[in-house]
Amino acid sequence: MSLSPEIKIAEHRLSVLELAKALGNVSLACKQRGVSRTQFYEYKRRFQTHGIEGLVDLPPVHHSHPATTPPEVEQRILDISLEHPAWGCNRLCDQLKLEGISISAITIQKLLNRNEMGSRYDRWLKLEEQHGQRAIELTGEQVAFIEKHNPTFRERHVESNAPGELLCQDTFFVGHLKGVGKVYLHTVVDAYCSYAFGFLHTSKQSEAAAAVLHNDVLPFYKAKGLPVQAILTDNGREFCGKDDHPFELYLELNDVEHRHTQVRRPQTNGFVERFQGTVLDEFFRMAFRTKLYETVEALQADLDGWLRYYNYERPHQGYRNLGKRPFERIDEYLAEQQISPPVLDPPAATEDQPGAQPQSRAVSGAKGLAKAALDEGEHQATLDPGAGGNGNSSEVVKVPKPREKSLSTVRDDG
Repeated sequence: MSLSPEIKIAEHRLSVLELAKALGNVSLACKQRGVSRTQFYEYKRRFQTHGIEGLVDLPPVHHSHPATTPPEVEQRILDISLEHPAWGCNRLCDQLKLEGISISAITIQKLLNRNEMGSRYDRWLKLEEQHGQRAIELTGEQVAFIEKHNPTFRERHVESNAPGELLCQDTFFVGHLKGVGKVYLHTVVDAYCSYAFGFLHTSKQSEAAAAVLHNDVLPFYKAKGLPVQAILTDNGREFCGKDDHPFELYLELNDVEHRHTQVRRPQTNGFVERFQGTVLDEFFRMAFRTKLYETVEALQADLDGWLRYYNYERPHQGYRNLGKRPFERIDEYLAEQQISPPVLDPPAATEDQPGAQPQSRAVSGAKGLAKAALDEGEHQATLDPGAGGNGNSSEVVKVPKPREKSLSTVRDDG
């Protein structure tokens, strides 16, 4: 009668034990039979415990060791994960231990991944999906978690509910023009609809910051019948100073509140910072690579044309406009409030006025000024009501021209 392979292997292992007993030397017996001393003592332990059957190999065990988690335990894991979306697998493991459920953190993570809830973001989406399908009462922790990750609910530094309610202003270094020197862009952006204004000058003086408000911004909103309530700026010298600071005085004369950003927190003025990145990528870097500018006026003319496109033709994808153009948001607001301003069609471009901004380069009819001076970096501003000012003063303000510098390169601020 032939023996099975398992029995033959068991008898071979038993012979090793018998040989070691006969020789009285385990090492010599292992050497003759080709087994290690570790294997020998393992065979000896199994023979002493189970006899000859202990020397037979057991059936192989599957490598994955499948052990299905009970459905009620898996459902409990998913429920706790949605109740506390910020909890990870380790904290869920500790919480389940308190409830008498012993399951490893790795298994919990696998279950969450299998149910598309492996990350916090996934759990937030699942929670929002359940809330949209049926009416459920969210806990304070769940509401805070959704508000943290959803930009629609997130608390913002800057908020505006009407055009002109809050304008964001900043100064942006454009670069050097050969024969001119440094060039700065004084920008103003409406926090309600992203309507933007821009004025190029060779300095960061406060007079230039006030000039863009007087010549471009205030006349525009006055023509729409909208008040300018507040200006948000950083703490730069062109915006802040002593009691006789020109920019501060101009805002006070026009009853405009001056707000300041947090120190070293440009995110607070994020609307105008984002605009500066856009104008740099979409206009300045392209313009400087296709044309050589010898005067600020030439660059200003092209900038005016781009601003016209930005305000009247370019769709904005931010949460405020949602694909609409800035002037459309103003038009909608005026219609809702039943305000009847002049027609909001963009002004036609002329030789003297490229047409970027309706009141750009405003003139003073009351004082007989034919046009604002824009010669060699000067920007003439008038406080006369005929130019769109609030009528508190008829003084003519000129932005002085800084010292000329001659540089041999033209570059942008990249």
